[in-house]
Amino acid sequence: DISAEFLKEHDIKLLMLDMDNTIAPYGVSSPSEEMQNYIADIKANGIEPFIVSNSKRPGRTERFAEALGVGFIKAARKPKPHALNKVMLIKGLDPSNCALVGDQIFTDTLGGNIVGLNTILLTPIKPETSLRFRMKRRVEKFLIKALKITNTEV
Repeated sequence: DISAEFLKEHDIKLLMLDMDNTIAPYGVSSPSEEMQNYIADIKANGIEPFIVSNSKRPGRTERFAEALGVGFIKAARKPKPHALNKVMLIKGLDPSNCALVGDQIFTDTLGGNIVGLNTILLTPIKPETSLRFRMKRRVEKFLIKALKITNTEV
């Protein structure tokens, strides 16, 4: 569980969140009540949530950010470091005080690790059905087992 207490214990001041399959399943147009409550709780504990999405779809990331009352960057192109570094620069924080939460090793975890963030790998909310994602998930599953990576759920 990625509770506010857990984040505070690890001196996390900025929680960067992937969008698809981390905050909500693909195609869902607004955040769930559970996610709204989670964001409200971490905000109340002095931790700033921020959406960092690779999505280029017009409107969706903005709607989520507005509904949750958080900042965002879309078309982040993770694992490339530019967007993650930009967020830390804007917020004036070091990587040690930031965490990136996501459901994909090759975008979220790798991108966070490249810039020195604390990374938290989640189980995807809903399995994707495309061949590309099924193949990627098989490789990720192998790496999780081989590297003994532990993951969690919000």
